[in-house]
Amino acid sequence: MAAFTLAHLSDPHLPPLPRPKPLELAGKRVFGYLNWTRNRHRYHRRDVVDVLMSDLQAQVPDHIAVTGDLVNLALEAEFAPALAWLKGIGPPERVTIIPGNHDAYVRATRNRFSETFASYLAAEDAPADGEAFPALRRRGPVALIGVSSAVPTPPLMATGWLGRKQMEALEHLLAALAAEPVFRVLLIHHPLRSSARNKRLTDSSDLLALLKRYGVEMVLHGHDHVHSTIRVEGPNGLSIPAVGVPSASAIAHGHYPHAAYNLFSIARDGDGWRCQQMVRGINDALQVREIRRVRLL
Repeated sequence: MAAFTLAHLSDPHLPPLPRPKPLELAGKRVFGYLNWTRNRHRYHRRDVVDVLMSDLQAQVPDHIAVTGDLVNLALEAEFAPALAWLKGIGPPERVTIIPGNHDAYVRATRNRFSETFASYLAAEDAPADGEAFPALRRRGPVALIGVSSAVPTPPLMATGWLGRKQMEALEHLLAALAAEPVFRVLLIHHPLRSSARNKRLTDSSDLLALLKRYGVEMVLHGHDHVHSTIRVEGPNGLSIPAVGVPSASAIAHGHYPHAAYNLFSIARDGDGWRCQQMVRGINDALQVREIRRVRLL
C-alpha cells in the first residue's frame, strides 16, 4: 500500500491587514494593531506564503492540515480574504483547519472562524451538542482529530484552553478510536508544553493525561512560530511525537526562522506505523528547499 502524505502548515497570519474601522480598534485590538503596524507587517509577508504554498502544491500531498492563526486581529474584513486564500490551497475534502488564538482574538468575532470555514472543519459525525470541536475527519488511513484551544484573552496574553466540556468529548472520541487500526493525528494550535506563561495551554496537564491513557500517533501544532519536536508519554510507555512548525508567512527575525511546512509520509509497518517527516522551508532568496528528513515512528 502506498504511503499517505499529510502536509502541515500553521500561522500564516495572512497579510495585508485590512484597515480597521474606528469602532473595531478597542481593547486588545489596539495593542495588536500597533504591534502589526510597527513590527509584524515587516515579518509576515504575502510573497513568502505564496511561494511556500506554491511549493507545497507541487508536492501533491494527499491532505493538508492548517493549525490556526489564519487572520491577525479577527477583523470582520479579514475572514472573506482568508477563505479565498484557503480555497486556493484546496477544497474541504483535501484541507482540514482548526482555529488559533488570533482567529478568536476578541469576543465580538470569536465565532466567525467556525462560521466562515465551516466546511473545512466539519466533523464526519457532528457532536450531538452542536459544538464544532472535537472534530473527527477520516482521510485514507489517517484519523484527524481537531480541537480548539482558541479563546479570547486579555491584552498581552496568548494563552489557550480546551475546557472541561471539550476535554470530556475528546476523551470519548479517543477511547472510541483506541482500538481502530488508524493513524491518529491530534491537531491543536497551542503546544503541549510551553515555558512562556502568557502563551501556554492552561489545561495542558489534563490533555497530557488523556494522551497517556488513550494515545495518538502524532500531535501537530503551531503558535510558537519555530521548528519543534518533543515527545510526550502515551499508553504503555510509548512516546508520542508532538511537532510544531514556523509561521507560513514569516521571514527570519530574532530567534524565529523562515517560513516552512512539514510533509509526513505515513504507512503501515507490520502491526504498527512508519512515519517520516520532511521539512521544507524558504531561504534568504525566497527559494524553497528541503531542510531535513527524520523518521518519527
